[in-house]
Amino acid sequence: MAKFSGAKQVPLRNFTKDGQESVHGLVVHIMEGTLSGSRAWFNNPDSQASSHFGTSRTGELEQWVDTKDRAWAQAAGNRTWLSIENEGKVPQALTDEQVEKNAQVFAWTVRVYGVPYRVAHSPDEQGLGFHRMGGEAWGGHPCPGDAIIAQLQKIVDRAQVINKVAPPKPKPAPVYAPFPGDKYFFYGRTSKLVTEVGKALVRAGYKGYRVGPGPVFGPADRKGVIWFQKQHASLAGDADGHFGPKTWKLLKVAKPK
Repeated sequence: MAKFSGAKQVPLRNFTKDGQESVHGLVVHIMEGTLSGSRAWFNNPDSQASSHFGTSRTGELEQWVDTKDRAWAQAAGNRTWLSIENEGKVPQALTDEQVEKNAQVFAWTVRVYGVPYRVAHSPDEQGLGFHRMGGEAWGGHPCPGDAIIAQLQKIVDRAQVINKVAPPKPKPAPVYAPFPGDKYFFYGRTSKLVTEVGKALVRAGYKGYRVGPGPVFGPADRKGVIWFQKQHASLAGDADGHFGPKTWKLLKVAKPK
């Protein structure tokens, strides 16, 4: 059995017993109605619909179907995804309270089923998904609307905080070399800065090196600068292979270590 202790347990009759084949993640829905109305509808055998979880606009959280059982929420996606319905109507966004409850359920889903902390955009991915991503195979619904889809990354981020996962360290900002002057580069000039110029040209897409960038400024480097200048409209009229402040700024040459 898999029941989330943070939700009020309100078992409903519409589900497939032991029918959850696997869990790719959690699918976010909007009810187009109220929590009580959806609960009653999902308990009606004629509806042929249900969900694992449901939230109200004020943050009430109920679990309707055990996650070992299959809820009937997104057609072809039922066997491999859990589901959470949210009180409201398109184009409403989730309330802050609903964002928090969705994050709690997703954090629990990650802990129990090992799904990744990410927004899924197709049934072939894993993480936090949304009903619309399944297309016709999932019923062809616009649910849950653009406003809620825009909140999904916030839910993922909050789930990481709940599970005390350290956010990835931001990459350090690149340090670029200052412009050395228009007389610095000439044939035979040898320096680490020449190597960095070659690397910057390769990153920009230049393929004129037979071996690779080296520390000696030569014809291949000059041709590379001309090529780079021709790629930019603001430099094309002065594509002479010589560095000026504008060419240097656009090339973004890393500062030698």
